[in-house]
Amino acid sequence: MAADPRFFGPPRPQSLGAIAALLGVVLPEGADGAMVFTGTATLRAATADQISFIESRRYLPALRDTAAGAVFCLPEQAALAPPHCVALAMAAPQLAFARVAALFHPVPPPRPGIHPTAVIDPTAEIGAECEIGPYAVVGEGARIGDGSLLGAHAAIGPWCVFGRGCRILTHASASHTLAGDGVVLHPGARVGQEGFGLVFTAEGRFETAPQLGRVLLGDRVEVGANACIDRGGQQDTVIGAGSRIDNLVQVAHNVTMGKGCVIVGQAGIAGSTTLGDYVTLAGQVGVAGHLNLGSKVRVGAQAGVMSDVPAGQDVLGSPAWPARDTLRAFARLRQLGQPTAKKA
Repeated sequence: MAADPRFFGPPRPQSLGAIAALLGVVLPEGADGAMVFTGTATLRAATADQISFIESRRYLPALRDTAAGAVFCLPEQAALAPPHCVALAMAAPQLAFARVAALFHPVPPPRPGIHPTAVIDPTAEIGAECEIGPYAVVGEGARIGDGSLLGAHAAIGPWCVFGRGCRILTHASASHTLAGDGVVLHPGARVGQEGFGLVFTAEGRFETAPQLGRVLLGDRVEVGANACIDRGGQQDTVIGAGSRIDNLVQVAHNVTMGKGCVIVGQAGIAGSTTLGDYVTLAGQVGVAGHLNLGSKVRVGAQAGVMSDVPAGQDVLGSPAWPARDTLRAFARLRQLGQPTAKKA
């Protein structure tokens, strides 16, 4: 089905030639570059004026039967497209599809203006062309860069800094935060609150240790709905440029994360752990504190990481082991669970 125009606005029709130019691909011989497309859809739902994509072999039957007017596909799949469908062969069909979908439905720009119910401290600096929504709050000395958006009930604490083109959406909040350009806080995200720093006293009670660090968000970081990033205790919590944090993720105080990391929903990273560049934590992963995960480490879903992981390694299980070792252990465990044959 096509994107609902009530939520995503009317699509911007594009010619096949313009799409090919955007992606830097050569049209197949005989393809009509003037052919106009109105949007994107799945292989099964697409119509003749829509574009789809395929990467996985499991969808080859849908490719053969699709009514789509064009499809992004791997080179070896191009011959399987039906005659009416223009096959645009490339190494990364899903990436092409994402870029073209954004071409049809770009993120709406801010509508400049400050809602009369917003509360903006007189010392705060609001850049040009910003949209400040109903009941949004911007504290003392805070700075919001040009072309940014604050949704309804968003709250930016005193002295926080956000760069150009940021989007702080409904009910998101930030304190003790310095953020670069293009940062997105999705609804309900919490950034910069006090870390979980507790000291157990001789009298048998907990005392809170002051959390005196900040949160530093690099350019283009996105923080999912209801995710939480604590500020540092005695150092900063750092999220590297381009990293994506999914919904319901917890990042504790003093965590340092490199560029391009992906942290999937319900994962949790304990305090003072360091992640290199391009680390991936799948859903519900737990990482203990004071560890080092090297660049390009990948951690499988529901794994419990309790020791350092060298760069480039894939780990699974709880405790997390190298993926191959874990799969062997699972296979052996299954064998042990099988009933033994009775002796004659």
